Order: sequence, then C-alpha cells, then structure tokens
Amino acid sequence: MVPELQLLPGAISEILVSVRDTGVLTRTDCYGLMAASLDDSLSEDDRRSVNRLMRAVRQGKVKVIDDLSPTP
Repeated sequence: MVPELQLLPGAISEILVSVRDTGVLTRTDCYGLMAASLDDSLSEDDRRSVNRLMRAVRQGKVKVIDDLSPTP
C-alpha cells in the first residue's frame, strides 16, 4: 500500500512567498511540491504556480538548499 501524501491547505502559497522573500527553496519544500504536483485534486492555479516555480529553479533564478528552513 502506497501512503497518501497531502500538503496542508495554503502550503503552496506559503512556499511561494518564502521563495519570493529569500530566493531559495528548501529540499523539504521541493518534496512537498513534488507530492503536490502528483495530486490530481490540485487546483489549476496551484498547478501553474508549482510549474512556474520549478521553471525558475531550472533557469537558476531560485537556488535549492538542503537546509530545513531558508535563511534570508
């Protein structure tokens, strides 16, 4: 049996705000976004936001760090 992963309501918005403020994405948040992107119930707006953020990571605009919480 595969465990079901779910983000807390508003988690994507909080991750986006954190990335906007710090310019970094934590490895923990990456896993949360990965789980969210696999969730069929994700709203279209949230799905676009996740895709936009992942594009920014690929383009080097956002740095991924291994820390649990970003430091400004």
